[in-house]
Amino acid sequence: MKSTMQDSPLLISGILRHGEFVYADKKIFTVTPEGVEVATYFEVSKRAERLAAALQRLGVQRGERVGTFMWNNQRHMEAYYAIPSMGAVLHTLNIRLFPEQLSYVINHAEDKVLIVDASLIPLLAKVRDQLTTVETIIVAGSGDTSALGETLDYETLLGAERPGFEWPVLDERDAAIMCYTSGTTGNPKGVVYSHRSTWLHSMASMTANSIGLCERDRCLLIVPMFHVNAWGAAFTAMFAGMELIMPQMFLQGEPILKMVRELRPSISLGVPTIWNDVLRAIDAGTEEVDLSSLRGILVGGSALPRYMIEAFRDRFGIDLIQGWGMTETSPLAAVSIPPAGTPKDQEIDYRVKAGRVVAGVEMRVCAEDGSVMPNDGKSVGEFEIRGPWITGAYYGVDDPEKFHDGWLRTGDIGSLDSEGFMVISDRTKDVIKSGGEWISSVELESTVMAHPAVFEAAVIAIPDEKWQERPLCCVVLRPDATASAEELRDFLAQRVAKWWLPDSWAFVDAIPKTSVGKFDKKVLRQRFADHQLDVVSVTA
Repeated sequence: MKSTMQDSPLLISGILRHGEFVYADKKIFTVTPEGVEVATYFEVSKRAERLAAALQRLGVQRGERVGTFMWNNQRHMEAYYAIPSMGAVLHTLNIRLFPEQLSYVINHAEDKVLIVDASLIPLLAKVRDQLTTVETIIVAGSGDTSALGETLDYETLLGAERPGFEWPVLDERDAAIMCYTSGTTGNPKGVVYSHRSTWLHSMASMTANSIGLCERDRCLLIVPMFHVNAWGAAFTAMFAGMELIMPQMFLQGEPILKMVRELRPSISLGVPTIWNDVLRAIDAGTEEVDLSSLRGILVGGSALPRYMIEAFRDRFGIDLIQGWGMTETSPLAAVSIPPAGTPKDQEIDYRVKAGRVVAGVEMRVCAEDGSVMPNDGKSVGEFEIRGPWITGAYYGVDDPEKFHDGWLRTGDIGSLDSEGFMVISDRTKDVIKSGGEWISSVELESTVMAHPAVFEAAVIAIPDEKWQERPLCCVVLRPDATASAEELRDFLAQRVAKWWLPDSWAFVDAIPKTSVGKFDKKVLRQRFADHQLDVVSVTA
């Protein structure tokens, strides 16, 4: 006998209904220059219904793309639910893309409507004349809109509608959301998430073996909502009853410390560069520090250095939780939670690993010839992954090299052990091959950043006549700190293999970052090629 109840589609509108009904009084806090704006989940849900009605009145049909060019805030949350729940496709636009990349992704996705925060009008105005498919621009907030031509006001549109929009019954495999990769090489590639994949990913985020997001949590959502759906947290929030703190453009160490002190989050999500800046702000002493509300911090996007884990643990008793994923994986795929029974003094050995495979996805390591390697924690190859929230193709672009026998090739190099923990040595494009052996730029960076004088460090491969490639370490020193290349090399010599030690060093004012806050080694490699780095040679 076939059960129709158990075949009910897994839809984002179902997540919204659950949040509205069970967690109606839970709050979203939006930090603004004037203060903190507060709305309940019930209010957000009703406004999402009115936004859907307004978009439908503008002619948005099922399957058509609506782009958002917005900060992390309440209105963005309303769009997050309204657009996919009405059957359209939410396309979150990275506000930090170069203009040519931004116009490319809008045109490639064929966005019909754009919703833009008023403070971001100057950025969008740079590409307005290049947008071939956009018919309507909706501006959220007040500001001079003349640079965009004719626009509509967000609040006026919502004010003309009534709540009570009837969410359609969709196919759970319909496209719900689009997000483009950050485009560090070539044009960004579009990844499409279905209602089903988003629903399952949200469930995975609530399990205690992953992030364990729940009703007791209030989350400071630093990771941008355009970066893989804020790592899925904006959808998990309504499911879990987790409150959200939306920081908008206030992403520096000092305002983050103020938000933690005054709004009392229990968990926060952000890339390592953000938390490094929080440590800088703490040491600067310009902002009162009270981190006692935090039970943990989820860090992802790039490798989490051991010194940072130690700093938050030893100084504040806060666990940093490393997560691993990518745009193509929705992104949650692995989380570095130590196994049950791990002695306290050994937990950090697990926390520095990229993560333990989350239930619902499968992981393997493959050699260059495609053969599957043993999960022994020693065999090194490229990680491949598959699962119900892992993409199987890019939108409108063929890239067969990225997929292998139904598995996604991640581009990350490393090993997988028998407990499901990943250790990432490098990205395929960043690995340093010296004398036929691999040197991990990730481990070198993490180790040199443990030196008290170092604020940031990035390691790239440079050509070498004898060894083919050798590491160049680019260093940003802390304010008022000094350290020579010889001193840093001696520091490394006590912690890594001798043949790993960089012979070349460059002291720079800042490490260039990608649009999602990762070190942009492509820029560093180009600067080296153009002789724009002042390189110091050090030998033993």
